[in-house]
Amino acid sequence: MPSVKATGKAEWFTYFPEDYRWSASICMLVSAAQWGGSDIGEVDRVGRALRKRLGDDEHWFREWIKMGGRVRALGMSEERKGNNLSAAAHYKRACLYYQIGDRFRQPKDRKALSAFRTSVDCFHRYLRLTDRPKTEHVAISTLDGETLPAYFVHAENTLKARPPVVVLFDGLDTSKEIVFIRAADGLARRGMSCLFVDGPGTGGAIRFHKSYLRHDYEAAGSAAIDYLEKRKDVNAKRVGIMAVSLGGYYAPRCASMDHRFKACVAWGAIWDYHATWKGRFDAEGRAAQGVPTEYIHWVLNTKSQEEALEKLQNFRLDGVVQRMRCPFLLTHGEDDRQVPLRDAKALYRAAGSKDKSMKVYTRKTGGAQHCQNDYLSIGLPYMQDWIGKKLGA
Repeated sequence: MPSVKATGKAEWFTYFPEDYRWSASICMLVSAAQWGGSDIGEVDRVGRALRKRLGDDEHWFREWIKMGGRVRALGMSEERKGNNLSAAAHYKRACLYYQIGDRFRQPKDRKALSAFRTSVDCFHRYLRLTDRPKTEHVAISTLDGETLPAYFVHAENTLKARPPVVVLFDGLDTSKEIVFIRAADGLARRGMSCLFVDGPGTGGAIRFHKSYLRHDYEAAGSAAIDYLEKRKDVNAKRVGIMAVSLGGYYAPRCASMDHRFKACVAWGAIWDYHATWKGRFDAEGRAAQGVPTEYIHWVLNTKSQEEALEKLQNFRLDGVVQRMRCPFLLTHGEDDRQVPLRDAKALYRAAGSKDKSMKVYTRKTGGAQHCQNDYLSIGLPYMQDWIGKKLGA
């Protein structure tokens, strides 16, 4: 599918002003540099190569996989020398480059799956060689038998033997590795343990366990709490949930359906995902979206627009979030081109929590784009401080 052209004067960093989708992903990469997820020199090197074939997703895949391989080789070289921290830093960046390359490739063929598998291997190498945060590879099992790969991160800077814990899910097209790179450091240093989960339809869950996207996401949310209740090193009575982008549907639904969650953060709003995708289908590719249209068919396991819309019928929060009782924070950008601000306002009004807040980022403040992708340095700390206070970290 050809990329969507950007229109008007952009008020955020757009590497390719003509192409919203590619620019949004480049912006995601650049913002990850503060956590060691990318390097501007590597990003710019690929960006210059991409300029030659703007909008060609196959070219995008090749160039990012090439950079991922180059940086992975740097990691392997440093690991052989015993320079573990240097190697870990290279592996961390390589992981993100592989995953950003796979982001637009449809169908998810052998090459795509190989790239994603290599990305996860890079991330595991990073975790093995880094000095912090202390992280475990775990698996979450839902009651209906789905396996969801996850990372458990131990809290830092706390004397509590059983600190509070935050469950984090991906969006539509991200992964536990991407969310980890963004959020693990800030949450752990604030005294919270974290459980990063590839939920149904995302990351390794769909690629390696055939776990397709489902509307009843509480199956994954409740399974995460069931898992945490078996651990002796967290306070399972102080569990929060936080999720990004389409996670603005996952997190509020989970918190509304399972009152064991004691705080909920929607990192970007979703109100009626059926209406969102009907609008995108009707726009015939001209609507601003983060992934190719074919992506939604893959995660839903559908073959037509009609079939996809049928499966999306229940991806609505009206009638669900009225049940929410825990403290609720919703953040949204006024210039979010994927989900309009009116959807955020509808979600906020409907939420049943007595303790609820909505933070709207504007052109003046920055963070006005989708999920504060243009200014994460103000968006993320705000969410992390809020959930830390609500959970008593």
